Amino acid sequence: MTVKAMPPGARVVRSLEWILLITGVILLSAFLGVRLYGVIASRYVVSAFQQKAAAGFVSSHADSGTTARPAGVDTSLWSDKRIRAYNESLTHAFGAPLAVLSIPKIHLEVPVFEGTDDVTLDRGAGRIAGTAHPGQAGNLGIAGHRDGFFRGLKDVTTGDVIKLALPDGEATYVIDEITVVTPQDVSVLQPRPIPSITLVTCFPFYFVGSAPERYIVSASLRADAQPAVSRNARLNP
Repeated sequence: MTVKAMPPGARVVRSLEWILLITGVILLSAFLGVRLYGVIASRYVVSAFQQKAAAGFVSSHADSGTTARPAGVDTSLWSDKRIRAYNESLTHAFGAPLAVLSIPKIHLEVPVFEGTDDVTLDRGAGRIAGTAHPGQAGNLGIAGHRDGFFRGLKDVTTGDVIKLALPDGEATYVIDEITVVTPQDVSVLQPRPIPSITLVTCFPFYFVGSAPERYIVSASLRADAQPAVSRNARLNP
Protein backbone atom coordinates (compact mmCIF):
# COMPACT_ATOMS: atom_id res chain seq x y z
CA MET A 1 0.00 0.00 0.00
CA THR A 2 1.39 3.37 -0.97
CA VAL A 3 1.25 6.17 1.60
CA LYS A 4 1.09 9.60 0.06
CA ALA A 5 3.27 12.29 1.56
CA MET A 6 1.46 15.27 3.05
CA PRO A 7 1.67 18.27 0.72
CA PRO A 8 3.99 21.05 1.96
CA GLY A 9 1.04 23.46 2.32
CA ALA A 10 -0.87 21.00 4.48
CA ARG A 11 2.15 20.52 6.73
CA VAL A 12 2.38 24.27 7.26
CA VAL A 13 -1.33 24.43 8.14
CA ARG A 14 -0.99 21.51 10.56
CA SER A 15 2.03 23.15 12.20
CA LEU A 16 0.14 26.42 12.62
CA GLU A 17 -2.79 24.55 14.18
CA TRP A 18 -0.48 22.95 16.76
CA ILE A 19 1.19 26.29 17.53
CA LEU A 20 -2.20 27.97 18.02
CA LEU A 21 -3.42 25.11 20.21
CA ILE A 22 -0.33 25.23 22.43
CA THR A 23 -0.54 29.04 22.66
CA GLY A 24 -4.20 28.82 23.67
CA VAL A 25 -3.42 26.30 26.42
CA ILE A 26 -0.63 28.52 27.75
CA LEU A 27 -2.84 31.64 27.78
CA LEU A 28 -5.71 29.77 29.47
CA SER A 29 -3.35 28.45 32.14
CA ALA A 30 -1.98 31.94 32.75
CA PHE A 31 -5.51 33.39 33.06
CA LEU A 32 -6.60 30.71 35.52
CA GLY A 33 -3.40 31.25 37.51
CA VAL A 34 -4.03 35.00 37.80
CA ARG A 35 -7.64 34.44 38.89
CA LEU A 36 -6.56 31.90 41.52
CA TYR A 37 -3.89 34.27 42.82
CA GLY A 38 -6.46 37.08 43.09
CA VAL A 39 -8.83 34.92 45.14
CA ILE A 40 -6.07 33.74 47.49
CA ALA A 41 -4.60 37.25 47.87
CA SER A 42 -7.92 38.95 48.63
CA ARG A 43 -8.84 36.34 51.25
CA TYR A 44 -5.43 36.76 52.83
CA VAL A 45 -5.95 40.54 53.08
CA VAL A 46 -9.28 40.11 54.89
CA SER A 47 -7.85 37.45 57.20
CA ALA A 48 -4.71 39.49 57.94
CA PHE A 49 -6.72 42.56 58.88
CA GLN A 50 -8.91 40.56 61.26
CA GLN A 51 -5.83 39.09 62.90
CA LYS A 52 -4.30 42.54 63.36
CA ALA A 53 -7.53 43.90 64.83
CA ALA A 54 -7.74 40.97 67.24
CA ALA A 55 -4.13 41.42 68.34
CA GLY A 56 -5.11 44.31 70.63
CA PHE A 57 -3.12 47.44 71.35
CA VAL A 58 0.44 48.50 71.90
CA SER A 59 1.53 51.88 73.17
CA SER A 60 4.64 53.67 71.98
CA HIS A 61 4.16 56.09 74.88
CA ALA A 62 3.36 53.70 77.71
CA ASP A 63 5.10 55.85 80.30
CA SER A 64 3.72 59.17 79.13
CA GLY A 65 0.07 58.50 79.94
CA THR A 66 -1.09 59.00 76.34
CA THR A 67 -3.75 56.83 74.76
CA ALA A 68 -2.58 53.39 73.64
CA ARG A 69 -2.55 53.00 69.86
CA PRO A 70 -3.98 49.97 68.03
CA ALA A 71 -1.31 47.55 66.80
CA GLY A 72 -1.09 47.45 62.99
CA VAL A 73 -3.37 50.47 62.51
CA ASP A 74 -1.98 53.89 61.60
CA THR A 75 -3.63 56.28 64.04
CA SER A 76 -1.18 59.16 63.69
CA LEU A 77 -4.00 61.46 62.51
CA TRP A 78 -6.65 60.17 64.91
CA SER A 79 -8.03 62.01 67.90
CA ASP A 80 -7.47 60.48 71.34
CA LYS A 81 -11.24 60.13 71.67
CA ARG A 82 -11.41 58.04 68.51
CA ILE A 83 -8.52 55.81 69.61
CA ARG A 84 -10.29 55.14 72.90
CA ALA A 85 -13.50 54.36 71.02
CA TYR A 86 -11.65 51.93 68.75
CA ASN A 87 -10.15 50.28 71.82
CA GLU A 88 -13.61 49.89 73.33
CA SER A 89 -15.01 48.47 70.07
CA LEU A 90 -12.63 45.53 70.33
CA THR A 91 -14.63 44.23 73.28
CA HIS A 92 -17.65 43.73 70.98
CA ALA A 93 -18.14 40.65 68.82
CA PHE A 94 -17.90 41.35 65.09
CA GLY A 95 -18.38 38.97 62.20
CA ALA A 96 -16.19 38.94 59.13
CA PRO A 97 -16.14 42.27 57.26
CA LEU A 98 -17.99 42.61 53.98
CA ALA A 99 -14.77 43.78 52.37
CA VAL A 100 -11.51 45.58 53.07
CA LEU A 101 -11.15 49.11 51.68
CA SER A 102 -7.68 50.43 50.94
CA ILE A 103 -6.29 53.67 49.51
CA PRO A 104 -2.56 53.20 48.83
CA LYS A 105 -1.79 56.92 48.59
CA ILE A 106 -2.75 57.60 52.22
CA HIS A 107 -1.80 54.12 53.51
CA LEU A 108 -5.38 53.42 54.54
CA GLU A 109 -6.64 49.88 55.09
CA VAL A 110 -9.98 49.48 56.84
CA PRO A 111 -12.56 46.70 57.13
CA VAL A 112 -16.03 47.51 55.86
CA PHE A 113 -18.87 46.22 58.02
CA GLU A 114 -22.63 46.32 57.60
CA GLY A 115 -24.29 49.44 59.04
CA THR A 116 -23.25 52.84 60.33
CA ASP A 117 -24.02 52.70 64.04
CA ASP A 118 -21.49 54.13 66.50
CA VAL A 119 -19.83 50.83 67.46
CA THR A 120 -19.43 49.80 63.81
CA LEU A 121 -17.81 53.09 62.81
CA ASP A 122 -15.55 52.96 65.85
CA ARG A 123 -14.25 49.58 64.64
CA GLY A 124 -13.98 50.35 60.91
CA ALA A 125 -16.06 51.74 58.06
CA GLY A 126 -19.71 50.89 57.39
CA ARG A 127 -21.91 50.25 54.39
CA ILE A 128 -24.69 52.81 54.19
CA ALA A 129 -28.12 51.18 54.12
CA GLY A 130 -29.89 51.39 50.78
CA THR A 131 -26.70 51.55 48.72
CA ALA A 132 -25.12 48.77 46.69
CA HIS A 133 -23.36 45.84 48.36
CA PRO A 134 -19.62 45.23 47.80
CA GLY A 135 -19.22 43.53 44.43
CA GLN A 136 -22.63 44.67 43.23
CA ALA A 137 -23.22 46.87 40.20
CA GLY A 138 -24.41 50.17 41.67
CA ASN A 139 -23.14 52.87 44.01
CA LEU A 140 -21.68 51.51 47.25
CA GLY A 141 -21.85 54.11 50.02
CA ILE A 142 -19.29 53.74 52.81
CA ALA A 143 -19.19 55.96 55.90
CA GLY A 144 -16.32 56.57 58.30
CA HIS A 145 -15.32 58.93 61.11
CA ARG A 146 -13.48 62.14 60.17
CA ASP A 147 -11.24 61.87 63.26
CA GLY A 148 -10.52 58.17 62.73
CA PHE A 149 -10.04 55.95 59.69
CA PHE A 150 -11.37 58.54 57.22
CA ARG A 151 -9.33 61.54 58.36
CA GLY A 152 -6.77 60.78 55.66
CA LEU A 153 -9.40 61.51 53.01
CA LYS A 154 -8.40 65.15 53.33
CA ASP A 155 -5.24 64.26 51.37
CA VAL A 156 -6.76 62.36 48.43
CA THR A 157 -7.25 63.91 45.00
CA THR A 158 -8.99 62.97 41.77
CA GLY A 159 -7.14 60.21 39.98
CA ASP A 160 -6.17 58.40 43.18
CA VAL A 161 -6.91 54.68 43.40
CA ILE A 162 -9.30 52.97 45.82
CA LYS A 163 -9.21 49.18 46.15
CA LEU A 164 -11.89 46.92 47.54
CA ALA A 165 -10.81 43.40 48.53
CA LEU A 166 -13.69 40.94 48.41
CA PRO A 167 -13.84 37.25 49.37
CA ASP A 168 -13.73 36.32 45.67
CA GLY A 169 -11.57 39.01 44.11
CA GLU A 170 -10.48 42.64 44.16
CA ALA A 171 -12.06 45.66 42.47
CA THR A 172 -10.15 48.85 41.65
CA TYR A 173 -11.79 52.28 41.55
CA VAL A 174 -10.48 55.71 40.56
CA ILE A 175 -11.54 58.91 42.34
CA ASP A 176 -13.26 61.22 39.88
CA GLU A 177 -14.99 63.76 42.11
CA ILE A 178 -14.63 65.30 45.58
CA THR A 179 -17.42 67.49 46.93
CA VAL A 180 -18.78 69.00 50.15
CA VAL A 181 -22.53 68.79 50.72
CA THR A 182 -25.08 69.26 53.48
CA PRO A 183 -26.17 66.24 55.54
CA GLN A 184 -29.56 66.40 53.84
CA ASP A 185 -28.11 66.00 50.34
CA VAL A 186 -28.31 62.25 49.68
CA SER A 187 -28.18 62.60 45.91
CA VAL A 188 -24.49 61.69 46.06
CA LEU A 189 -25.54 58.13 46.97
CA GLN A 190 -27.71 57.64 43.89
CA PRO A 191 -26.62 54.99 41.35
CA ARG A 192 -24.14 56.26 38.78
CA PRO A 193 -23.70 55.20 35.13
CA ILE A 194 -21.00 52.66 36.08
CA PRO A 195 -20.30 50.75 39.33
CA SER A 196 -19.03 53.21 41.95
CA ILE A 197 -17.95 53.79 45.53
CA THR A 198 -18.92 56.89 47.50
CA LEU A 199 -17.01 57.59 50.72
CA VAL A 200 -18.78 59.81 53.24
CA THR A 201 -17.39 61.54 56.33
CA CYS A 202 -18.09 64.67 58.33
CA PHE A 203 -16.51 68.02 57.39
CA PRO A 204 -14.54 70.10 58.32
CA PHE A 205 -12.09 67.44 59.48
CA TYR A 206 -10.88 69.38 62.53
CA PHE A 207 -14.16 71.08 63.43
CA VAL A 208 -14.83 71.22 67.19
CA GLY A 209 -18.20 69.68 67.95
CA SER A 210 -20.68 68.24 65.48
CA ALA A 211 -19.42 69.00 61.96
CA PRO A 212 -22.06 70.76 59.83
CA GLU A 213 -21.20 69.33 56.39
CA ARG A 214 -20.27 66.08 54.66
CA TYR A 215 -17.10 65.39 52.68
CA ILE A 216 -17.84 63.18 49.68
CA VAL A 217 -15.27 61.18 47.72
CA SER A 218 -16.75 59.56 44.60
CA ALA A 219 -14.88 56.90 42.62
CA SER A 220 -15.77 54.87 39.54
CA LEU A 221 -14.80 51.30 38.78
CA ARG A 222 -11.75 51.21 36.56
CA ALA A 223 -12.70 50.13 33.03
CA ASP A 224 -10.60 46.96 33.05
CA ALA A 225 -12.19 45.89 36.36
CA GLN A 226 -15.85 46.16 35.31
CA PRO A 227 -16.36 42.50 34.33
CA ALA A 228 -15.28 41.28 37.78
CA VAL A 229 -17.96 43.33 39.52
CA SER A 230 -20.63 42.58 36.92
CA ARG A 231 -20.25 38.84 37.55
CA ASN A 232 -20.97 39.40 41.23
CA ALA A 233 -23.93 41.73 40.75
CA ARG A 234 -26.99 40.98 42.82
CA LEU A 235 -30.54 42.02 42.13
CA ASN A 236 -31.36 43.52 45.52
CA PRO A 237 -29.56 46.56 47.04
